[in-house]
Amino acid sequence: MSKEKEIGKAFDFKLFKRVFAYTKPYRGIFWLVAFVAIFLAAFAIFTPILVREIINTALPTSNIELLTLLVWIMVGALLGQVICQLTFNYYANLLGESVIKDLRVRLFNKMLGFKMTYFDKSSIGVLVTRAVADMQRIGEIFSQGFFVIVADILKMVAGALAMVLFNWKLALIVFAIMPVIIVATRLFQQAMKVAFIEVRAQVSNLNSFVQERLAGMKIVHLFNREEIEKEKFRVINEKHQNAWLKTVWYNSIFFPIAEMSYSIGIGLVVYFGVIQNIDNEMIGDTGSIFMFFFLMDLLFRPLRQIADKFNTLQMGMVAANRVFTILDTDSHILDNGTVVKEDVKGAIEFKNVRFGYVQDEEVLHNLSFQVAVGETVAIVGATGAGKSTIINLLNRFYEINSGQILIDGIDITDYTLRSLRSHIAIVLQDVFLFADTIANNISLKDKKVSLATIEAAAKEIGVHEFISRLPGGFEYNVKERGTMLSSGQRQLIAFLRAYVSNPSILILDEATSSIDTYSEQLIQQATAKITENRTSIIIAHRLATIKKADKIIVMDAGEIVEMGNHKELLAKGGYYRDLYEAQFMAEEVA
Repeated sequence: MSKEKEIGKAFDFKLFKRVFAYTKPYRGIFWLVAFVAIFLAAFAIFTPILVREIINTALPTSNIELLTLLVWIMVGALLGQVICQLTFNYYANLLGESVIKDLRVRLFNKMLGFKMTYFDKSSIGVLVTRAVADMQRIGEIFSQGFFVIVADILKMVAGALAMVLFNWKLALIVFAIMPVIIVATRLFQQAMKVAFIEVRAQVSNLNSFVQERLAGMKIVHLFNREEIEKEKFRVINEKHQNAWLKTVWYNSIFFPIAEMSYSIGIGLVVYFGVIQNIDNEMIGDTGSIFMFFFLMDLLFRPLRQIADKFNTLQMGMVAANRVFTILDTDSHILDNGTVVKEDVKGAIEFKNVRFGYVQDEEVLHNLSFQVAVGETVAIVGATGAGKSTIINLLNRFYEINSGQILIDGIDITDYTLRSLRSHIAIVLQDVFLFADTIANNISLKDKKVSLATIEAAAKEIGVHEFISRLPGGFEYNVKERGTMLSSGQRQLIAFLRAYVSNPSILILDEATSSIDTYSEQLIQQATAKITENRTSIIIAHRLATIKKADKIIVMDAGEIVEMGNHKELLAKGGYYRDLYEAQFMAEEVA
């Protein structure tokens, strides 16, 4: 979205109404804050009126009893104001935090259901900004924006009415100055709107850059990119600084103008109040002059601050617009299936499947093949042949363009997503582990999977010994992305995770690439165990690892070019044999 369109939507009433719809579960808190705002306005003008009565009535007559009474009333009013202010601040913040708690949960749940295509095209740093920083801005709509603005307006209206009721001539003098500060406030608010949109854009850019570089720090070091990345960061950080400096500049202009207007107002009140009283024209009196000092502060201070509150409000609205853009994104896999099967045999069939990640650019062309129950099928081919795409489609990470994919004779779209994926386990080449214990990375915190179950499974596939040697064993924290383990150890954890889930269909996607010989031996043992009597699909570049497969599917450019077992394909002397001999010769040279 362009800056101009985003600015135009900053105070979109429909957007504003949509944000406030999230306050419905907290209507009691909402109305409490609203009523307290009214009481704050009442207490705010009560003190200046008491000051006027003390100066005009109690002091000239030396009436100690009246003076004591008025002072105690003032103390009570100030105490009431403090209580109301504390209540207002706490419950306005509580309302804001409650709203963003609900909204953040909804956003996260929405993102969990997105197609992989969405994440392929989106910056993770930007999505993190939406879920964290932008959410806090939305919360400020309630805690520092809308309700504070309403409370300030009520105070201004109450102060203006008090001025008119007690001395309308002095009130006119004060009102004559207000257009200057109102115009300045409006100009300031418009300028800050643009500035803050730029700030949010630069914050997103900064977050995205830092997250990507930290995640790819190994590449930065390997290719000596430190100086280049430093310069890129300096430029992005400078843009971020300049965006904030614009807001500082506008504040530096506006607030001196506001203070000067306030000072001029005080001077005029003193002149027309005191000087004219000396002439006995009785335009004002001493008590009223002091009262006007308080009321002017009540009038001008909120007016000066209201611009800043509008900035907070509009930043929250811009953030809300960005969050709702994600919530309105239609990029989820349809989960309209009704089939929930507890016992899936594992028969797989692809029927004339066509698919492309980009429109009009097919990756798979009319693909058809079958995998029998309990059969181990290997899929081989050059990079980009479409091997991993088959796995993505089987799990419904992406929707096919045409054709059918069946499991046990039932179209996978007829299964519920939860049921479908509960019967499939994948071991990927790039294993992802969370910053947690080994046990939690295996069970993924499924309460049905006990530590005893995990340990028994580890012994069955031969990985218990290596885990036991780690500090804390199964309670060893592998840190972010499993950096405390080698690539081979991470693969073994992934094998154990797949085995514990007891899937009907097992998929190994390049699970033995780029690992040491010892780890490969353990993985080969684990593979033999977990594929036993289970439908298995193995994707491999290293053809030596799939000699025992029941069937090998050879792919090239999204099509099946050969199919058979290892011996049959070698005997054909075709594409598979060329791949095998080329790899065998490369290994011999190595």
